[in-house]
Amino acid sequence: MAALNIGTGASSHSAYDLRDHHETAERSHTLAVIVDNEAGVLARVIGLFSGRGYNIDSLTVAEIDHAGHRSRITVVTRGTEAVIEQIRAQLSRIVPVHQVTDLTTEAVAVERELALFKVQGKGDARIEALRLAEIFRANVVDSTLESFVFEITGAPEKIDAFADLMRPLGLIDVARTGVAALARGI
Repeated sequence: MAALNIGTGASSHSAYDLRDHHETAERSHTLAVIVDNEAGVLARVIGLFSGRGYNIDSLTVAEIDHAGHRSRITVVTRGTEAVIEQIRAQLSRIVPVHQVTDLTTEAVAVERELALFKVQGKGDARIEALRLAEIFRANVVDSTLESFVFEITGAPEKIDAFADLMRPLGLIDVARTGVAALARGI
């Protein structure tokens, strides 16, 4: 009789597999952090991420209340539910932080990003780039005889798809703002 080829531990199809697969699954989370608009706050928030080895996929910051001197930091990061909860708890303990919201789990959110794409091309590649820009509702914000600069807004996935289609047509540079997000409803 041949030996069974079973590795250490149970497979995911075993009745004896007691691991919580949702706990170990990393996923992207969008965190909205309302802070005092004062010197050093952004450095403290970002220092929390770097000091603990958490990566930031996207970061946007802007003042949202001039009179109250408040800013909104939108951070997109990846991690398990436990890691994200740890990040939220640690952010909440920083003194100038007023509110931390996980827009991925607490609310249905609208996420948008702005990007600029410089595409070089002549002839058919130039015509194809303009055709795709029209399909993606990208605006031409600069044009020369040999290149275009397109402006596009949308979900990060839309920006990624546009970039993938522009690469073979002569994409030479990209600038992205990062994700801005708000919860839907009241």
